[in-house]
Amino acid sequence: MRIGIVGLGLIGGSLATAINSLEDYTVYGYDASDSTTKKAILVGAIDGVLSDSILPACDMIIVALWPKATVEYIQEHADKFGKNTLVVDCSGVKQYVTDRVFPLAETHGFTFIGAHPMAGMAHAGFSYAKKTLFDRASMVLVPPKDITIEDMAKIKKVATDIGFTNFMITTPQNHDRMIAFTSQLAHVVSNAYIKSPTALEHEGFSAGSYRDLTRVAKLNEDMWTELFLENPDNLADEIDRLIEQLAAYSRAIRAGDADTLHDLLKEGRERKEQIDKERF
Repeated sequence: MRIGIVGLGLIGGSLATAINSLEDYTVYGYDASDSTTKKAILVGAIDGVLSDSILPACDMIIVALWPKATVEYIQEHADKFGKNTLVVDCSGVKQYVTDRVFPLAETHGFTFIGAHPMAGMAHAGFSYAKKTLFDRASMVLVPPKDITIEDMAKIKKVATDIGFTNFMITTPQNHDRMIAFTSQLAHVVSNAYIKSPTALEHEGFSAGSYRDLTRVAKLNEDMWTELFLENPDNLADEIDRLIEQLAAYSRAIRAGDADTLHDLLKEGRERKEQIDKERF
């Protein structure tokens, strides 16, 4: 299978490295940074440069760019994809992308599937790409309503071959609602938490809880600003709900209300246990 990958950062570079380590795949790649593309060839992550002339011959094109850049790339190359080419994105929001790309795919005759590999790390860029990034990870798929069994099987095979073990199929709306809670809110909370003046004095007083809660505070503000503003209502709703919950804890603590505080903590513990039980 011939696969083209656009964007060779952490996700795109890891996809290229993982896929090209397997037999039966030929991988072409392109990055806006020419030095990154050359490095990817040098280390064997890709077999060659993904040029416009190669696009029609690819069985699958994976666009691993931020949402706006993803849409722009597909708009600019829509007439160059082969009729049997499966185009897949990796964006962190889906409705922004699918609202613009599903119509393009229908007009130009290629198939587009929205995808979100649920994997990552604190560092970005091709230098941190690794072929094991997707081991036992989940892949969220947002297909068009008329997707064929063959195209779903194609993307699942590639994903399974490089380590994905769980697949969620959903709508753009539901994806963005869930991601606002599971990913975006966590980044907001971590980023806000670390702004406490007390954080400057944490050395020697912190352990696992501090490390866990601050891990994603070190984010790419350019990327996350775009992602947040492409999912505004869902994320703002989650932030508002969290503020209400935190206010309840604050009121109980300031009032010395042990019963209410105990109930709030018990409710949170039981919710976590319930979720873990349902998962395992």
